Amino acid sequence: MANVTTATGRQEDQLAAVGAELLAASESLIPVPPLRDRVPGMTLQDAYTVQQYQLHHHLARGRVLAGRKVGLTSRAIQQQLGVDSPDFGYFFEDMVHHHGAEIPASHFIQPKVEPEFGFVLKTTLAGPGVTRGQAAAAIEAVYPAIEIIDSRITDWDIKLVDTVADNASCGAIAVGSVPLPVSVDALGSVTCDLLINGEVRESGTGGAVMGDPVIPLAWLANILGQQGVPLEAGQLILPGSFTKALPVVAGESATADFGALGALTIHFTD
Repeated sequence: MANVTTATGRQEDQLAAVGAELLAASESLIPVPPLRDRVPGMTLQDAYTVQQYQLHHHLARGRVLAGRKVGLTSRAIQQQLGVDSPDFGYFFEDMVHHHGAEIPASHFIQPKVEPEFGFVLKTTLAGPGVTRGQAAAAIEAVYPAIEIIDSRITDWDIKLVDTVADNASCGAIAVGSVPLPVSVDALGSVTCDLLINGEVRESGTGGAVMGDPVIPLAWLANILGQQGVPLEAGQLILPGSFTKALPVVAGESATADFGALGALTIHFTD
């Protein structure tokens, strides 16, 4: 389990410089070379320090935190990106879209989509020590969701430290307005198809998300709890993808289809 700490001295300056570089890349849409090649001995703790640097930068400028995402929770995604453990990131209110949204593909560098659940919390979760049962009890509603992942690292050439530093490759979030009519305990058996332009391209079940999609929620609460950071009531939490991610371009639509339970579609424009 990651322990997010703050670096000191010369190392802190180096990590802050990398964080500033990623912030600039998110504005210019010009990706940067892999960080692991340029920060000698870069650790997972270093990578989360870079992520925190960017979070603090955005919050200081008035952006409002809407929730958190857990990534790399399915074996398909881990194999696709060549990593072997989950990670987490954050997103702001201005990054959240809804069903039918038209989203400019030009706002991203190299976007891909993932079908997910979206958990809205009714109570605060403050780790460490949060159990699966406590996490499940904190979920007010489950919505269809799509994460648009994007990488500020050139050509998606990433290892774990690269994606963690780059806010777990988060680009934007889409979430439905109508909850899925399903109990929390049944989430592992829910099936979701990922469609591009109406064609099924990938399929998976909730069980692909760490065996039980509630487990990543407890995992996240406990990791953040080590730093004294709770998951707040009302926040939206994405626990991870059912399938591997698929690239999208302008003119394409993406749908997370949960069958009789509901669906969510977004459209990518120029």
